[in-house]
Amino acid sequence: QVQLVESGGGLVQAGGSLRLSCAASGRAFSGYPMGWFRQAPGKEREFVAATMWSGADTAYADSVKGRFTISRDIVKNTVFLQMSSLKPEDTAVYYCAANLRPWRDVSKTDYWDEAYWGQGTQVTVSS
Repeated sequence: QVQLVESGGGLVQAGGSLRLSCAASGRAFSGYPMGWFRQAPGKEREFVAATMWSGADTAYADSVKGRFTISRDIVKNTVFLQMSSLKPEDTAVYYCAANLRPWRDVSKTDYWDEAYWGQGTQVTVSS
């Protein structure tokens, strides 16, 4: 059974940093993309970042480029999202996802329609 478990969320002041983790279990995802998404109250879920397990490809939403970094630890089967220079508009529930489709159009939410999803972790950035 595939499981994705996020952790690392919390309350932080604007300008601060947090690192989210997503531990994957149940199958191997090597060769496939992993992604981070977020959903703020009253808004649709939006793409944040994605990476191949190999690290060969990464992608970021324009709103987080230069502030967030996605990485992975193959040994621990864990994907990370390092978030810096956080802004109040980064407040959302953050979800990780694992896709079994080839890397393509990863920034489009419908690409992840059949992906595995975690339960989410809340990130709140105070002003």
